[in-house]
Amino acid sequence: MEKISVLNGPNLNLLELRDPTLYGGISLDKINQRLIEKAVTQQVELQFFQSNHEGDLIEKVQELIQLDRQKYLKGILINPGGFSHTSVALRDALEMITCPIVEVHLSNIYARESYRKHSITAEISSAIIAGFGPIGYEIALDFLMR
Repeated sequence: MEKISVLNGPNLNLLELRDPTLYGGISLDKINQRLIEKAVTQQVELQFFQSNHEGDLIEKVQELIQLDRQKYLKGILINPGGFSHTSVALRDALEMITCPIVEVHLSNIYARESYRKHSITAEISSAIIAGFGPIGYEIALDFLMR
């Protein structure tokens, strides 16, 4: 069975506590549950990982490089959170992935503070989805399942 990895960066574990006008007022667990419901019809296995630590995310991506090389990985859905603007190391790890990567942001990063308008991880992603709130995850999954 093909796998899609869903990676989430810092503060997304407390999503339901963040500004609901920007982040949708929903928990990460609820978003993941919606993704599971969607994936079950497509016979795709989802793997979820969230960390507030840059090194943990990099190590997870390095694990995924092996799955990718063995052709078991169909794609990566990633919301790097604040690391999308700052982590060259995470970008470098993601760059070694050959399967599609879709970067998701709940808010429209291009309509926010100037430091959020540039995503260095998006530069190596197949697609970026921003501003759709929690539905953005489902759009990304639809793309990866095709």
